[in-house]
Amino acid sequence: MNTIKETNFKFERQTAFYRGKVRDVYTIADEYLVMIASDRLSAFDVVLPRPIPYKGQVLNQIASKFLKATADILPNWVVSVPDPNVTIGMRCEPFKVEMVIRGYLSGHAWRTYKEGKRELCGVTLPEGLKENGKLPQPIITPSTKADIGHDEDISKEDIIARGIVGQADYEQLENYAHALFQRGTAIAQQQGLILVDTKYEFGKRDEQIYLMDEIHTPDSSRYFYVDGYEERQQRGEPQKQLSKEFVRQWLIENGFQGKAGQQIPEMTDNIVQSISERYIELFEHITGEKFVFPQEGSTTERIAKNVNQALTTLLDR
Repeated sequence: MNTIKETNFKFERQTAFYRGKVRDVYTIADEYLVMIASDRLSAFDVVLPRPIPYKGQVLNQIASKFLKATADILPNWVVSVPDPNVTIGMRCEPFKVEMVIRGYLSGHAWRTYKEGKRELCGVTLPEGLKENGKLPQPIITPSTKADIGHDEDISKEDIIARGIVGQADYEQLENYAHALFQRGTAIAQQQGLILVDTKYEFGKRDEQIYLMDEIHTPDSSRYFYVDGYEERQQRGEPQKQLSKEFVRQWLIENGFQGKAGQQIPEMTDNIVQSISERYIELFEHITGEKFVFPQEGSTTERIAKNVNQALTTLLDR
């Protein structure tokens, strides 16, 4: 498969390069970012050894759709989307927290709750909650944004006390997170899905807060199917979901949770194909559109051509 494990471009007026867990980010003229969504897959903050066909395209195109659909809530960083795997945007100073918002008790939050803990990121949870059950109201459980290694849970109070984000800015980020989650929930509902939880990243440029990175993708979000949700909850059965959680569960079942000394299980061709199919399935469900497979040929050559054309226009302004 013509997957993108990593890129090594040299673009006109390139001033910096950063390789994240799943994205390669090129800074142009200290003003713009070229963000390339690779096909790398991360879980438990570890990049897995095999890339997933079409994953980067899925992430980039879902994010593009939702950024457009939420631009009335707050401005976002996007300047153009010149390629299925690429977004070009304004360079902002990122806030060093991820705003995680949860409408249901799933994943990491459930694992914490099941251990007997009733406080998550400073939020107290009531007794008697069930896995995948709807919370009384959405809660924000922020995490630190680590350049290397694991992100860590943190409370609003600690964020402000440690000066990671000022109080006024943080409260504005909370308001934006709730508004974005409400919009995402409504769009998902129209497609027969439940937006369970997600995370948002924000930055600042010229004293204006911008929405950055991706939103409402399977890497940043968890979705359940509306159909059958109540029945599964009543029977105590796992929910049918579209997210990376099935990858995490597969890793857990094979003895890996990103802890020291643990070995990543073998990613067979069948596992890689099944993950790819899940990503495409989510794209089609959440967007209501048919996934368009890229034309044959070199993916990196296509990206280079499209980005160079876009930069020529942008830098000539």
